[in-house]
Amino acid sequence: MSFQAHLDAIEEKTGLTPRQLLDQAHARGLDAPGTKAGEVVAWLAEEHGLGRGHAMALVHVLRNGPGISSRHVGSTGSHRDESDTLWLDGRATRPT
Repeated sequence: MSFQAHLDAIEEKTGLTPRQLLDQAHARGLDAPGTKAGEVVAWLAEEHGLGRGHAMALVHVLRNGPGISSRHVGSTGSHRDESDTLWLDGRATRPT
């Protein structure tokens, strides 16, 4: 599953865009330096029913922003992504 597909699945499961969840994390101080991934994972599981894999995708974005390695861009593997920049504002608004 691509990184973007994980974020799209998060939106499908929660009804919230990745950016909305990042805003919630910020409001809770979960983007502060030193915050453990487990704290974010626990919050996402408790409040939004997300599993560890999807939660860790959001942890990555929370810590590193929307940029990802270009290693899988244009590849044919299962982890391929269309771009090295993740779209955080919802599937319906993603440019084609």
